Amino acid sequence: MKEEKLYEDVKYELHDLKTALLAGGYARTSDIPLCNEHLDELESLSNTYGLDVVGREPCSIRKIDPRTYFGKGKVEELSQKAEELSADIIIFDDEISPNQQRNLERIFKRPIIDRTELILEIFSQRAQTKEAKLQIELAKSHYQLPRLKRLWTHLSRQVASGKGFLKGAGERQIEVDRRIVRKRISQLKREIEEVRHQRTVQRHSRMRSGIPTFAIVGYTNVGKSTLLHALTEAEVFIEDTLFATLDTTTRKFSLPNHQEILLVDTVGFIRKIPHTLVAAFKSTLEEAVYTDILLHLIDVNHPMAEEHAESTYEVLRELKAGDKPIITVLNKIDLVEKRGTLGRFKLKYPRVVGISALTGEGFEELMAVMIDALKDLRKIVTLRVPQKDYALVCEVMKEGRIIEQEYEENDVLLKVEIPANMEHKVKRYLDDVSSNS
Repeated sequence: MKEEKLYEDVKYELHDLKTALLAGGYARTSDIPLCNEHLDELESLSNTYGLDVVGREPCSIRKIDPRTYFGKGKVEELSQKAEELSADIIIFDDEISPNQQRNLERIFKRPIIDRTELILEIFSQRAQTKEAKLQIELAKSHYQLPRLKRLWTHLSRQVASGKGFLKGAGERQIEVDRRIVRKRISQLKREIEEVRHQRTVQRHSRMRSGIPTFAIVGYTNVGKSTLLHALTEAEVFIEDTLFATLDTTTRKFSLPNHQEILLVDTVGFIRKIPHTLVAAFKSTLEEAVYTDILLHLIDVNHPMAEEHAESTYEVLRELKAGDKPIITVLNKIDLVEKRGTLGRFKLKYPRVVGISALTGEGFEELMAVMIDALKDLRKIVTLRVPQKDYALVCEVMKEGRIIEQEYEENDVLLKVEIPANMEHKVKRYLDDVSSNS
């Protein structure tokens, strides 16, 4: 018991740790390959953060132990393996509770984290803009609140340097810590709301411009930034690691028919994305919600491509963007050996086109599909507008394309192609609505 207490008082900084042992659970023998695939991804996440993976354990789990997640025998086996491999830290593929985390650290006498905490740390490491840094700090604060015992060293510095947080008579350190974190959460929410307001103003300005917007979405590391760079020659950060891009990048691009569009590169989605991140990153991810069309990029050469695609759809549904027009873009087709793979995706997903963002293969077909998709966003209408409402005529000319124009007494007669989202503005002036097919 004394030894356990001693370990509880040991503090550490995650970035000082070098080696990791990974642990993932499976319920049935048939689930072992899937468990290994998930451990592959956890290893990539660990490498992205800078940890060297010295071992990985797929563990049979019939029932989750409320105290230690895995059963007693498996925990002892993992503890012994961590000792043999000199692992600095053990990382669980599934999220573990604060109570399980504390119990495991007493047994292992090593730091224990889960997939969620690792992802939060990677985001914290890679954030560049003020908005991303605020969003990640908020997510981490929510995650850390029930785990404060492990953070006393970090928080004690804030207590020492800050005013108004001195401990009162009989007040425990943990209560002080909770007050610090809750106050910081409130402050972060206020700052994020200010940034959200600025982003909303920018978005409204962009929407008023009438330029159609495509958001490139997809699982992390499928080639979204590579595609944006290939199409627009934008100076965007490209790296073969998970979450290379955290901040959105928007670039203007002209399709072969000279139609101007905006392309938005978004943060990559991932399996079991922490809910704290979905909530905290909503203002960044909702760029996908407020665009006209989604380019859902899939690394078709990846063995888990279909699961990655479903994970992306799950996040889109959570963001209420699941009903957006979608073009499914199968990337890295130059590496695919079995062409039947492409056929499976074409049966399952809408508007499928195969490309190689690296070589440019399939770009011509992609452009054609994008032009075709834009037609659904625009309507050809015939309007009769009184001269007194000529301001509307000016707006239509600005946002639409005039096909015919003439005057009849005090009215302006227009046949015009307009964005579908402008239809409500001209509804009372409609003479006739025709299809643009």
